[in-house]
Amino acid sequence: MFELNPEMNLEKDIFSPNLKMLPTRDGWGKALEELGAEDENICVLTADLSSSVRTEWFEKKFPNRFFNCGVAEQNMASVAAGLALEGKKVFFSSFAVFSPGRNWDQIRVNIAYNKLDIKFSGAHAGVMTGEDGATHQALEDIALMQVLPNIVVLVPADYNQAYLAAKKAASYKGPVYIRLGREKIPIFSTLQTPFEIGKANVLKDGEDLAIFATGVEVYEALKASKKLDEEKIDAAVIDFHTIKPLDKAIVEKYAKKCSKILICQEHQANGALVGAVAEFLVQKGLDVKVEIVAIEDKFGQSGSGWELLRYYGLDAENIYKKAKKLNEVKT
Repeated sequence: MFELNPEMNLEKDIFSPNLKMLPTRDGWGKALEELGAEDENICVLTADLSSSVRTEWFEKKFPNRFFNCGVAEQNMASVAAGLALEGKKVFFSSFAVFSPGRNWDQIRVNIAYNKLDIKFSGAHAGVMTGEDGATHQALEDIALMQVLPNIVVLVPADYNQAYLAAKKAASYKGPVYIRLGREKIPIFSTLQTPFEIGKANVLKDGEDLAIFATGVEVYEALKASKKLDEEKIDAAVIDFHTIKPLDKAIVEKYAKKCSKILICQEHQANGALVGAVAEFLVQKGLDVKVEIVAIEDKFGQSGSGWELLRYYGLDAENIYKKAKKLNEVKT
């Protein structure tokens, strides 16, 4: 019988077709609006994309603490650093292809090197950005950020997680990158679902194999696991909302318990959760069979977000097929 971890406090019927759907960028925006009322020291910046990245809600309530830096992401990161050095708590946001894609150097030298108290989001990340096409579908942003010292990297799986990620980031001292999406996706968690930086959530336990997922792939992994369960394949589903620092204890636990791991990410197969888990497994010398669901060294293209998710094999059906095949491997 398919059973979710009761400690996670998930929605009662997570597979209902009537499950509410919102983009993760909305959770970030709502949190910023509330944080602005709680802390007068908070400033928010954007690069002429306020409505798209949902900083407009903060802007309308706190115009004196909001700064539109124009189409100049490098300058925005530098302005954010200056404000932080003057004691402000700074949040900034743009599309992920532009930030951290275009301003990586300024993030590296001005923010990460100085360990500044800055929280920034890359919105419209992944192929789920949809019709805007390859130039606007950031598939490399997590890798760009996780390689930098001092930066925490968060990838929320739904609206509520994005809200909690922003709130947790606000209380964390240091730079935090939060990856956000454009498309409306199912809200399967609640605001009571645990969210602790650096600690993965075991949504479903399992004995046969473990599915490690992040971002939009978490819900797809849950759907795949339910289908596997119908075929008597007991798959664990672990939500890695934090890529850095990686929850190494959970990785080691399920590597030893299942010896078969399927890693799912809406990102290039290089880096991100795949890279972090693989590096740890090699360092520990653990004998584990690993398979991947990710973008295989390709750029995206135009199409609806859900069409592209299926086209690149990031949907529940392909996760199910890969997991089933992995389960058949003798170890």
